[in-house]
Amino acid sequence: MNKSISSFLLLSISIFFIACQKEPSWQQTVDQLHLEWELVSNFTEEEGQFDARFIIENSGYQPLEDEGWALFFNMSPRMIVSSTEAEITHINGDWYQLTPREGFYLGSGEQVEVAYTGIEGIIKETDAPMGLYFVFYGQEEEELATIPVSNWEVRPFEREEQLLRGTADEESPYSPASQFEANEKRASVAASELSPIIPSPFFMEKGEGIFEINSGMTIAYQEGLENEATYLNEKLESLSGVNLMIEAGQGGDAEILLSVADIQVDGKQKEAYQLEVREEGVVITGGDAAGVFYGVQSLLALLEPEIYLDKELPLEVPVVRIDDAPRFGFRSLHMDVARNFQTKETIKKALDMMAHYKLNHFLFYTTEDEGWRVEIPGLPELTEVGGQRQHVKGMDEAALHPGYGSGPKAYAAASHGSGFYTREEFINLLEYARDRHITIIPELNFPGHARAAIKSMEARYLKFMEEGNEAAAEEYRLIDPDDQSEYLSAQAYKDNVVSVARESTYRFYEKVVDELALMYQEAGLELKKMHAGGDEVPEGSWTQSPMADSLLKELPDITDPKNLQAYFFRELMKRLEKRDLEVHVWEEMALIKDETGEYRPNPEFVGKKVIPYIWNNLFDYPDMGYQLANEGYEVVLCNVSNFYFDLAYSNDPTEPGLYWAGFVDTKNAWTFAPYDWFKTTYTTNMGKKLDREAEFKEMVRINPEARGNILGLEAQLWGETVKGGDMAEYYIFPKLLGFAESAWAKEREWERENDLELMDREIEKGWNRFSNTIAQREYPKLARWNGGYVYRIAPPGVKVENDTLQANVNFPGLELRYTTDGSEPSPTSPKYEMPIPLEGEVKVRAFDKTGKGSRTVTVNPGTGRVSNDNLQPR
Repeated sequence: MNKSISSFLLLSISIFFIACQKEPSWQQTVDQLHLEWELVSNFTEEEGQFDARFIIENSGYQPLEDEGWALFFNMSPRMIVSSTEAEITHINGDWYQLTPREGFYLGSGEQVEVAYTGIEGIIKETDAPMGLYFVFYGQEEEELATIPVSNWEVRPFEREEQLLRGTADEESPYSPASQFEANEKRASVAASELSPIIPSPFFMEKGEGIFEINSGMTIAYQEGLENEATYLNEKLESLSGVNLMIEAGQGGDAEILLSVADIQVDGKQKEAYQLEVREEGVVITGGDAAGVFYGVQSLLALLEPEIYLDKELPLEVPVVRIDDAPRFGFRSLHMDVARNFQTKETIKKALDMMAHYKLNHFLFYTTEDEGWRVEIPGLPELTEVGGQRQHVKGMDEAALHPGYGSGPKAYAAASHGSGFYTREEFINLLEYARDRHITIIPELNFPGHARAAIKSMEARYLKFMEEGNEAAAEEYRLIDPDDQSEYLSAQAYKDNVVSVARESTYRFYEKVVDELALMYQEAGLELKKMHAGGDEVPEGSWTQSPMADSLLKELPDITDPKNLQAYFFRELMKRLEKRDLEVHVWEEMALIKDETGEYRPNPEFVGKKVIPYIWNNLFDYPDMGYQLANEGYEVVLCNVSNFYFDLAYSNDPTEPGLYWAGFVDTKNAWTFAPYDWFKTTYTTNMGKKLDREAEFKEMVRINPEARGNILGLEAQLWGETVKGGDMAEYYIFPKLLGFAESAWAKEREWERENDLELMDREIEKGWNRFSNTIAQREYPKLARWNGGYVYRIAPPGVKVENDTLQANVNFPGLELRYTTDGSEPSPTSPKYEMPIPLEGEVKVRAFDKTGKGSRTVTVNPGTGRVSNDNLQPR
């Protein structure tokens, strides 16, 4: 070997070892940093702002200097006003960057504070920065390493300036004492007064005696009802081990008979059923197969809660006669899996419990700014690019950046930013829902909320342009590349609106719809309903788009670029009408801006199978839903103050969820008057109590003849704060039970009461019975059904008075257990039955009959502090 070759090899080996040492040194640098974040105050000099700070401590030997690195994170979108020591920049959506200012230096053993001010108060620990990671840069600003932060914590929210959103917040600060006061309105009722079935049947008459279900009995079913018979048998077996025989025919000797007949309940045949339980057997007769299925659900609901507490056979069903039909034909749950992905198994569990509580539609929100979740043949980029989030160099990259704490690596452990359903998985979900009489409504939200699609098609565009195939590149492109419009969407995106002037935008939409229709066909179904979105198109869209400007010159009837949304929907409808689709949209899609700048119903789509969903009962146009129904639109009510399940149960800072429209608990979902929702809208989003008679006096009411235009109700679970299946279930249950009662059960007497004080008293009586039912009958079911659900048991209310601790629960039927030795209360801890002398630290938890518990409330007599422990919903 000559000398030059030897020297070259030694140099190469040296460079290799130096390169190998670089990565561990960056990792070590990050590992030796400890980061904290604190909300300092929501009470700032200027109303509607907050002060916060990062505290960074260096326990290593490597200093952090004023160049060569940046810290990235996600945070509930808020504009940054000012900062110290480092520059905090909003990039896009909820993605932020912290970069050092000149002179920044964090040496070994030192600590630095980066204080900053932002807009809009923060009261939830789930609002704090998340998904933190460092990026290290070379001399040419090239990215050398991306390292997630592991040593990171959020300081607890405890002070009043952290618990309220500023001086405009009229909610009471959350405390166990305030919860105690609210719980005092509840009282236990006897088991005989509980609702045996949720949602309540139209008519029920109890008899004497019981019917015993034992193995070896037979379920006979009329032709066409094998699915319902199989479902009943499978559920009985999974719950108790009993296994029945199934046979087709009228089954004269069968103990359980399922059939369809020409029956009507409350003037309805569709989904109606009659259930008769006698001592010798059960007969379920439906107006159709769905009615039989709901009769099966009521039979299962009649089983006493002891079945879920491992009672041995026989299964006992009380003798009863039920005639039942739904109040509304459309009863739906929406689930957003784009912001944070949910597995197929989570969706199936949700569908099955939806079916038990007699919901019949599922709005599957699989496309959004932050993710595209269904494989579409011919457009692989939608899932290859739009199905995953990871660190990118900037918002202009043809890829999705991190969101909602998904971190810098796609598919990282414990991250929920990446994932999609294969074509086969989606078909399987369609089949699963079909067997439960649930219609899945797919969604493709345009023209806004379209960033995942836009970025996917830009990646496709670049790929084909590199191949020199311009025609293929342009085929499904969704943007005007010369558009310089400046806007900020509701979720703080600057680039999430498609071009409405491109034919390729409509071609893309048709392609996706046609591929979805083929999936429905393979599932033995027909795609009849599609949700086209249309909400939250930001002001400023298309204002500086050359393509939009050229289009406007051809449309003299449109003078405001905002009304290009109406043009887009008109053009889209031409395509969807050919496919005979019923098109569901958010209410904005059925509005138009008039010459004064006010929004009003757009009559253009009345009678064209366009179904607006009404969410707004609090803000600018709280009566718009009634206006649209009066105009002739069939509408679905999704009122934000009642049915937005992603809004937090309370303003407890450890309770996860959003609160831009206030707080929503199970009672809110139960307390809803669909034909006069003003009287069940009690507060503003900031907790100000409304004078319901005065506040809504000038609002448009629904005309009596337009009541039939209210097709039904839908509950919403948006996914920004929902991380995984456990959290999804925690948000849904028990809220779904209150919603199901509002959607299925007949009009409650208090809904017709015009005296609001009397109405409120009647509501309290009805709610007391319903809340007892949840704790005593439904929680045991949720603990066992499908292997068990993660449902919320509220922390107990606690009051300290005269050195004595008092505690109570929000749902009577729960038990309180406590400890005085510092250990966590368990189902076997001492039972709280009377006030406890407060001589030392006391911990209290609420438990249901299955042993599932709430978060712990800790009372410390030395400081007088009462606090909630355990952030994670378990």
